[in-house]
Amino acid sequence: MSDSLERAIEHLAAGEWQKAHEIVQQDKSTLAAWLHGIVHLLEGDLDNARGWYKRAERPFPGGDAAPAEIVAARRAVGSAASR
Repeated sequence: MSDSLERAIEHLAAGEWQKAHEIVQQDKSTLAAWLHGIVHLLEGDLDNARGWYKRAERPFPGGDAAPAEIVAARRAVGSAASR
């Protein structure tokens, strides 16, 4: 997995959703779509977040799920990176 998605996760964890957004919108992978959904959770744009979760083929976790989603996404990105 690309270093860019790992950087996006770090930005998400720091609450820097704008910086993460710049990264994930360049990537067309399903994993990037999930991160894009998390971006919009943090931003508070839940309708947009729902759309990105649908593209990522993941259930929408609700508007207050960003912290748990960031933890799960960090694990997924790390797991993909070690393959």
